[in-house]
Formats: sequence, C-alpha cells, structure tokens
Amino acid sequence: MTGSFARGVRLGVPYAAVGLVLSMSFGVLARQAGFSALQTIVTALVVFAGSAQFAALAVLTGGGSALAAVAAGTLMNGRFLAMGTALAPSLPGGPVKRALQGQTMVDASWALANRGDGTFDRWLLFGTTLPQYVGWALGTALGAFGGDLLGDTDRLGLDAVYPTFFVGILLAELRDPRSRVVALLGAVVALALVPFTPPGVPIMAAATAALLGLRR
Repeated sequence: MTGSFARGVRLGVPYAAVGLVLSMSFGVLARQAGFSALQTIVTALVVFAGSAQFAALAVLTGGGSALAAVAAGTLMNGRFLAMGTALAPSLPGGPVKRALQGQTMVDASWALANRGDGTFDRWLLFGTTLPQYVGWALGTALGAFGGDLLGDTDRLGLDAVYPTFFVGILLAELRDPRSRVVALLGAVVALALVPFTPPGVPIMAAATAALLGLRR
C-alpha cells in the first residue's frame, strides 16, 4: 500500500508540472472572463478537470448561459463514464466509499494505475493524483493573482500544453498491443469530428472505441 502510493506520487510529479502550467492559463483566462480570483480557484478545486473547465469557460466567454457551460463541461468529461466503469471493480467498499475513491481518477492516474489485466492499483492511482491536484490548485492561484505578469497565454505557448498532454497519454497506450487498436480508433474519431462538432462531442464519440472490449 505505502509503496504503491509513494511510487504514484513520484510518477505524478511530471504530470503535476504540466498541469501547473496549464492551470496558470486557466487562471488568467477565467479572470479575463470576469471571474473573481476566489471563483477561479474554487472552480479549479471543485471541478479539477482541465478539458471541462476550458470548455465551460469558452461557452461563458462566447455569451452562452451557465446551463450551456455546464452541459459543455459534462460532455467533455463523458470519457470518465467508460474509465470509471473499468476502474470500479478494483475499488473496495460500498457505493459511497467507492464513489469517493473514484473522485481521484484523472486521465494520467487512470492510465498509470492500469495493470493491463483489467485491474487497477488504487493506491498508485491515489498517489499519482495527489501532486497533480496540488499542482493544479497552485497553478490556478498563480494565474488568477498574477495574470497581468503572464500577459497573452497564447504567446507563451500555453494553449499547446493540453493537446500535448493527451498525445503523451495516447503514445503510452500505443505501446500496449491490447489497447493499440482502441487508442488509434479513438484518436481518429476525435480528430475527424473536431472541425465541425461542438466541444465535448469528439471526446464522447471517441470513448465509444472502448466498446471493442465487449468482444471478450
């Protein structure tokens, strides 16, 4: 238990560094959209999902309603339905305890905790998520309070961090012959839909590639 958690913390540090930079961008953009510093930080702490936060922010800055922003964020996080279904059997306890443990699931942690045999190391998952959560909160605070110093986030290349992060996870899945077909199919579906569908839809559609596992 302790060994897996400590290993997870070590594995999570590089992803935390990426998340810190990305969340700085969110902090800056949220303040520019009219959020207060406190609202920005609380949003990051409660939602803790980069794609959902940026999707919701894009809707709000485009003049959309709060309901539309929540819907966009929900669509963007649709992939967690499939991921949570795979993780659930590896979490002990009743429904409430398992639900609480499932809150620690983020993309990188899920991928790293996957043993490759259909089971997950939950303590590795917890450990990997911890530094990512701290980094996300810290980066958001830095962006919210120091946005004037950062200036244009696109000029700094922060807009490229999130896509690069997911490409890194995709490349890791491509090394496993059992997940290679699903990873490639998901990538193709998402890329094909991005140019003409609303935010979140490509992620939802790409997640259907995981249904190939039902062949077992």
